[in-house]
Amino acid sequence: MSKETILLVDDENEMVELIEIYLKNEGYELLKASSGLAALELLQRHPIDLIILDVMMPQMDGFQTCKKIREKNTTPIIMLSSKSRDIDKIAGLSIGADDYVTKPFNPLVLMARVKSQLRRYNQFNPIRLPNVNEIQIDGLAINIATHTVTVDGTPVKLTPREFAILKLLAKNHGIVMSMEKIYQEVWNEPFMESKNTVMVHIRKLREKIEEDGQNPKYIKTVWGIGYKLE
Repeated sequence: MSKETILLVDDENEMVELIEIYLKNEGYELLKASSGLAALELLQRHPIDLIILDVMMPQMDGFQTCKKIREKNTTPIIMLSSKSRDIDKIAGLSIGADDYVTKPFNPLVLMARVKSQLRRYNQFNPIRLPNVNEIQIDGLAINIATHTVTVDGTPVKLTPREFAILKLLAKNHGIVMSMEKIYQEVWNEPFMESKNTVMVHIRKLREKIEEDGQNPKYIKTVWGIGYKLE
């Protein structure tokens, strides 16, 4: 069973870091956006199970973002705000938020609200259709249709060859692919001692998607054989 994915929308770094610690401790996958526009873009590209949405943001505030999301999406939304007046809570709930948490709050209380909303949503939406165009491996998301890649919600620009290699490894997730096989599939021509070509592209790919190229999280080297995506 895949982990549930939470989209956290907040432009306050300290708040994001605090909530991120608690969400990851609970085993959730996390995508982050610092604006309403960025959140809407992520929703188009990723399957999201729940949204934590701050009210006070530049350009498009939480209320506007919530209304926009509700035009096409029923994903649970928990709003965060320093506005504690009843009229503000009513406004948030009336435009489609499922819960409203006022700042400051106990992070454990927020986690309890997250679990409650997910439990309720999953109870009434037991069948979740997968996005057949997207391959998600931990924080790495590959959209086959749009040829886009994100790592922990951050877009990564790949060349067509790099994308083709990543897609090949992702479609064969956990299977070791030899350099010969990679070359033949991606370049569509005989191997002819092209190990260096594959190695250079793998190195560049790692530089873009790995936090630590010397200790890669996703693309693993199987010495003497090839590479695999974990």
